[in-house]
Amino acid sequence: MKRVLTPALIIVAAFLGAAGLIATAPTLSAETPEAVAPTVRVTTVHPAPVRLKVRSQGSVAPRTESALVVEVDGRVEWVSDALVSGGTFTAGTPLLRLEETDTRLALAGAEASRDQARAELANARFEYDRIKPLLDKRLVSRSALESAERRLRIAEAGLRAGESAVARAQRDLERTTLRAPYDGIVRQESIDVGQFVRRGSDVARLYATDAMEVRLPIADEQLAFLGFELGERFTPEQAPGVLLSAHFGGALQHWRGRILRTEGELDARSRMVHLVARVENPDPALPLGLFVSATIEGKSAENIITLPRAALREGNRVIVVDQENRLALRPVTPLRFFEDDILIEAGLADGERVCLSPLQTVVEGMTVRPLEQGGAAE
Repeated sequence: MKRVLTPALIIVAAFLGAAGLIATAPTLSAETPEAVAPTVRVTTVHPAPVRLKVRSQGSVAPRTESALVVEVDGRVEWVSDALVSGGTFTAGTPLLRLEETDTRLALAGAEASRDQARAELANARFEYDRIKPLLDKRLVSRSALESAERRLRIAEAGLRAGESAVARAQRDLERTTLRAPYDGIVRQESIDVGQFVRRGSDVARLYATDAMEVRLPIADEQLAFLGFELGERFTPEQAPGVLLSAHFGGALQHWRGRILRTEGELDARSRMVHLVARVENPDPALPLGLFVSATIEGKSAENIITLPRAALREGNRVIVVDQENRLALRPVTPLRFFEDDILIEAGLADGERVCLSPLQTVVEGMTVRPLEQGGAAE
């Protein structure tokens, strides 16, 4: 009996315990959780005038570049230390000198010919002045006078030719010394002492350092932001500004210049329009061949709202947060994208708040907690 009653008592006790626990269990009441509005970043927009800009890049080239050309035959007697690749010089500096022996002999010969022509002219004039009065006395014939006058005219022409020959010989003597035409730098040279050169020989390439130029390619549609036309030229007072920058000498350098003109045709390969920028007397020096970035100043646009590019949604829409902190999608009219910003010319009013947060799902009328850029959540 003991074996039978013990398990039965245990089972009954378990049922009674379970019933007691159920009877004394706390009652759960159903509660609806309060919805939590998501926090979003917003910015308050204010239309303002904006100076439109266009970015471009290009390589520095000299405004003035010329060949140093020998104008007389001769042997090189002296070469300046500045006449080397990369050498600098100032205007009027002697760069090269040829032997003067032949040119001095030519000058002496021209002067002798001129002196002879002067003597012949003096004799011809004396003869003419002697014969002319005799014609009035009928002591000589008219043909004799005409012959004397002809000799006088020939002598005068001979003197003019002699003087021209002397001037030419003097000029050739001066040209035995080649001088720098401007302040500049030697780009390349191909001459040395003892070398014989002919008239017209190209011995060096020089370029001026008073101004440097950069050809800047831009897409043709960007001309609308600049307000330029093909082939347009600008006076120094009206020329739009440009800021050039490049890493050089271990630091970021900047140079300010002006847009002088737009070239009058599209590049056949790139389909780009080229603007020509000039920097006068660059400081620091603007090295030839340096690759620079350019920011070109364009025309002004009024009542423009600038937003981060990420604020624009598909279909040219932005998310507006109204006064009741509810979301609304608003179509806008973009003027252009510039770097990380978008410039909007219509669709938003002054003082409206635009959502900047990257919301995955946007429901019209959804309540949010706006967080002003740099401020606290409302």
